[in-house]
Amino acid sequence: MKLDSKIPEGPLAEKWSKHKFNLKLVNPANKRKYEVIVVGTGLAGASAAASLAELGYNVKAFCFQDSPRRAHSIAAQGGINAAKNYRNDGDSIYRLFYDTIKGGDYRAREGNVYRLAEVSVDIIDQCVAQGVPFAREYGGLLDNRSFGGAQVSRTFYARGQTGQQLLLGAYSALNRQIANGKVKMYTRTEMLDVVVSDGKARGIITRDLITGKIEAHSGHAVLLCTGGYGNVFFLSTNAKGSNVTAAWRAHKKGALFGNPCFTQIHPTCIPVSGDHQSKLTLMSESLRNDGRVWVPKVARPGLKAKDAVAIPEADRDYFLERKYPSFGNLVPRDVASRNAKYACDEGRGVGSGLAVFLDFADAIKRDGRKVIEAKYGNLFDMYQQITGDNPYEMPMMIYPAVHYTMGGLWVDYNLMTSVPGLYALGEANFSDHGANRLGASALMQGLADGYFVIPYTIGDYLANLGWSDKISTDHPAFRESLENVQSRIQKLLSIKGRKTVDELHRELGLTMWDYCGMSRTEEGLKKAKTKIQALRAEFWENVNVLGSNNELNQELEKAGRVADFMELGELMVDDALNRSESCGGHFREESQTPDGEALRNDEKFTYVSAWEYKGDNQPEVLHKEELIFENVKPSQRSYK
Repeated sequence: MKLDSKIPEGPLAEKWSKHKFNLKLVNPANKRKYEVIVVGTGLAGASAAASLAELGYNVKAFCFQDSPRRAHSIAAQGGINAAKNYRNDGDSIYRLFYDTIKGGDYRAREGNVYRLAEVSVDIIDQCVAQGVPFAREYGGLLDNRSFGGAQVSRTFYARGQTGQQLLLGAYSALNRQIANGKVKMYTRTEMLDVVVSDGKARGIITRDLITGKIEAHSGHAVLLCTGGYGNVFFLSTNAKGSNVTAAWRAHKKGALFGNPCFTQIHPTCIPVSGDHQSKLTLMSESLRNDGRVWVPKVARPGLKAKDAVAIPEADRDYFLERKYPSFGNLVPRDVASRNAKYACDEGRGVGSGLAVFLDFADAIKRDGRKVIEAKYGNLFDMYQQITGDNPYEMPMMIYPAVHYTMGGLWVDYNLMTSVPGLYALGEANFSDHGANRLGASALMQGLADGYFVIPYTIGDYLANLGWSDKISTDHPAFRESLENVQSRIQKLLSIKGRKTVDELHRELGLTMWDYCGMSRTEEGLKKAKTKIQALRAEFWENVNVLGSNNELNQELEKAGRVADFMELGELMVDDALNRSESCGGHFREESQTPDGEALRNDEKFTYVSAWEYKGDNQPEVLHKEELIFENVKPSQRSYK
């Protein structure tokens, strides 16, 4: 299979404009004849559904929450990048493009990343017009702050709740179209399969999470906007409901999975406190603007935050500032995470030993408590409620945790998967971040895809398809998918084993974190593969799912998702084994520089790994999309 990324020819700055002109259009009268299915209503899904409905398409939108407002996009607190250069500090579209390519360790497509930087400026205007209350500086212009991986201030923010405010903007646009009758909204509904006929995506199979009713929905195209798969690790910063099921079921219907092992480890998370936890809590990366990361120069086992205040400056190691003087505490996430791990591995971790300090004492002394409170007050309040420590008076404790997944369904420049008519937007696709995502770029990508990319590119597919090319839910392809979904549900309910879904999920997560997390080795990955295969077999023999299908049954929901995580986990390990280099958040201990930095192998691995499903318990087939760098020469990343 030859992968065609459909990147347009020509100069980088002209690719998107020329491509838009060359795409086929659907005239306004004909748009009313098409039906588009949108799965997921976070930033990517809500913006796509609202934009397509505004254009005239009929949209069916699905989410498993009780409201689109509850999508996990609200958890992206810190900000959204855009190359507006309001600070006049040297930013530009090209610099945002360059920082993103470099931050992703040269494992992303130039064409996609430049388009992302290009449309970033329009996103801000759109959101301001919707009433998103971005912070403003004294002259009334929108304010900016810095984020990791950049030496300019380009991050727009709404205190510490940027994702929530942006989602409210998209949600209001979506509600307008629901009221107009152009969007039909299905809440508390989970997608369990993609229906493919004649090689094209034709619709989806869903389950009503309240009644258990299984239904079929037909459409001319299907958009998956279902987020990432970080919960494969059990403990992550993701909402507990976040899962891989929609993307994984699409993968099993022919959609290639791109770079599955590329996982974002976020450095600024409240540390694990015990086995009782079902998820972790993120402290926004924006805190690294004013917070200083440090550990004691010599080991002080069990050091508490309240006792850290008394430690003299001479006995503190501000290790990010020491090792990376140009970027300091604003190095990219993978670099900050890896160095926090090193400090703890040396025995200099604080608290439980798996934590470092994030200290605001200097910023409060410099700017005053009121200024810090205005920037981060809700984040400080959240931290105090969870830990009992007051970060205005003592440092926070933080440690890296799984946060975001750069891998996802493989898509071309039009955001179409390898299945015609099936698209993936936002975190559900692999496309724009390479091996590591820069902070404040997730919101940017989700809204870029939904507001400014898919409205153009889907028209080209639909114009070529024709409005009459739609199949009924009575078609054999729908009946087959319905039967497969029902059969799988009955199988899960009939096992009646001795282990809960959470017990098995926790075992999977621990294996993934230990062997395919922050640090990986060939030996460890091979061990993980054996352990996951055994765990998968145990799941289908020994899981205990109580209740029935014809009711609200969260154990059944979790069981289906964890079964998919088991299969995905094995593919992630295969991908990590194949990529015997270190790049971005993927750190192979066998591939590092003398001073412990990630060492890429550009001769062997300058490609996207795109995996093809070949059947249950069959090895997946690797396809490679070679990455071509015409504008930025890959080099050893340095933030020193």
